[in-house]
Amino acid sequence: MRPLCPCRSCCCLLLFLSLGVQGAPEAAPEQVHLSYPGEPGSMTVTWTTWVPTRSEVQFGLQLTGPLPLRAQGTFSPFVDGGVLRRKFYIHRVTLRGLLPGVQYVYRCGSSRGWSRRFRFRALKNGPHWSPRLAVFGDLGADNPKAFPRLRRDTQQGMYDAVLHVGDFAYNMDQDNARVGDKFMRLIEPVAASLPYMTCPGNHEERYNFSNYKARFTMPGNTEGLWYSWDLGPAHIISFSTEVYFFLHYGHHLVERQFHWLESDLQKANKNRAARPWIITMGHRPMYCSNADLDDCTWHESKVRKGLRGKFYGLEDLFYKYGVDLQLWAHEHSYERLWPIYNYQVFNGSRETPYTNPRGPVHIITGSAGCEERLTPFSLFPRPWSAVRVKEYGYTRLHILNGTHVHIQQVSDDQDGKIVDDVWVVRPLLGRMMYL
Repeated sequence: MRPLCPCRSCCCLLLFLSLGVQGAPEAAPEQVHLSYPGEPGSMTVTWTTWVPTRSEVQFGLQLTGPLPLRAQGTFSPFVDGGVLRRKFYIHRVTLRGLLPGVQYVYRCGSSRGWSRRFRFRALKNGPHWSPRLAVFGDLGADNPKAFPRLRRDTQQGMYDAVLHVGDFAYNMDQDNARVGDKFMRLIEPVAASLPYMTCPGNHEERYNFSNYKARFTMPGNTEGLWYSWDLGPAHIISFSTEVYFFLHYGHHLVERQFHWLESDLQKANKNRAARPWIITMGHRPMYCSNADLDDCTWHESKVRKGLRGKFYGLEDLFYKYGVDLQLWAHEHSYERLWPIYNYQVFNGSRETPYTNPRGPVHIITGSAGCEERLTPFSLFPRPWSAVRVKEYGYTRLHILNGTHVHIQQVSDDQDGKIVDDVWVVRPLLGRMMYL
């Protein structure tokens, strides 16, 4: 056996040391995504590493050259509940003092490894601007049909934020959370450039929603189960429909969320002069026209009427406090309802049903694409159902000002064609709770 050449040994040692300086692969950030913490002039960056490292974001205004600004944060270990008990580290850093509407360049990590550079635009402050949102639910790591188009939209600067209305990856816990890793890598081109705001769905349930709670960073202190935030002329409320179905995690969650919702809606109504629109997002809808046995197909749905048909139902609560727009998913299709309350249509008028409607407007948008494919509709449309689309796609929501909201459904099956287009109009004068 020939002795190892001393020169070759030196080269190997230098190469090893060089790799160590650049960063070990397990210390390199991945699954980078943004969220808005609810504080004007701020943005939170969240990412994953496989070993504990420092949590730092370097950012600035220039695409190239040094990034002069620094922000430090924290990391926490996460142990998946699967048999392998896979362990990784979630890092969170909040950037503050951002100039409204200004584009920033950033990278995250530590001296042991850095992400590539990403760009985002800081949200504007106050109510007097026009946020543009991409809205959808039920996006899987397999068959994410609409995601490439959504990614192109994002690269063209079409949105200010994303609302993902539950059901991620299918499921984040599967294969000892490797499916969750795959999904978070999938959404990174969008989620590292826009605040990616979420709510939990039924597919997040395993181990008490632990993957959802760990991987996303939402405002408030309820691990993203329910929270609210202000965006332009709108107050947006995210909540969990799942507390009504997975009661083994605690009946108290239903009551706690309900009382929080009522308190938040009371405050939002007092602030209607500044932020006239109240928009909710929750995973399982109250109504739907789909041909399955989901909660929304039952006359006394749990989300609508509450536990045992009378405790903590959300329809009366949302109607009482004048919620304008309710965003849902869960059904793998798109459906727009006429303004509705208790199965009655409350159109503004025959000619202009969505101008000054007398009930909330419901949008179900769960057709972004997943392994479960699309959901069919029942043969006979319900009288409260305005539009039904069984095609892959997502929703564009433009909160133009305090009186006009524009909703469009993009069909990926038809190469980006707009297959639904409606304006919801509410005059500021006389805007109040329905009751």
